[in-house]
Amino acid sequence: MRQGWLMWREAIDKATIAKIEKAAAQVHRRGATTRRSQGKETDGRKSEIAWLCDQYWLRDLLFGYVMEANRIAFGVDVENIANIQYTEYSGDNKGRYNWHNDVIWTEERSFDRKISITVQLSDPADYSGGAFEFGDWPTPENSRGQGTVLVFPSYLTHRVAPLSNGTRRSLVAWFEGPRWR
Repeated sequence: MRQGWLMWREAIDKATIAKIEKAAAQVHRRGATTRRSQGKETDGRKSEIAWLCDQYWLRDLLFGYVMEANRIAFGVDVENIANIQYTEYSGDNKGRYNWHNDVIWTEERSFDRKISITVQLSDPADYSGGAFEFGDWPTPENSRGQGTVLVFPSYLTHRVAPLSNGTRRSLVAWFEGPRWR
């Protein structure tokens, strides 16, 4: 059986995390929405986001992990094209993102999201709850470590469970390739 995900524990150092957070602080944040909600906030996703798509150094850093995971486990046609999102979940409003996958199956585009990546930016002591979980695969243990990188095919169902307190910060990106077939 193929692997459902690959993980590098505490792979991103604190200096790089600080650089990511500095870039996010310079970009407008807004309440997160989903494509299914047509740009409206919903109860299924409670977080604030900032887009970091113009941070090419960051895209290239993440793509290194994507390519290694793709070589080892996934073998899909993927390119160094990605949307990058900084996300903050707050325990004050039970921040969460209910079960979903990252592929946008309903759009007529010549490309699809192929590989998703998430980087844990928060120290795990900064929040309670907010576990990242897969629906159809065993969830990785010890994925909460600051700087941990998790890579998986974008079609896997996953969620961020509700936070009970504190703030969970993460970085997510979706690398694209030709349409799934």
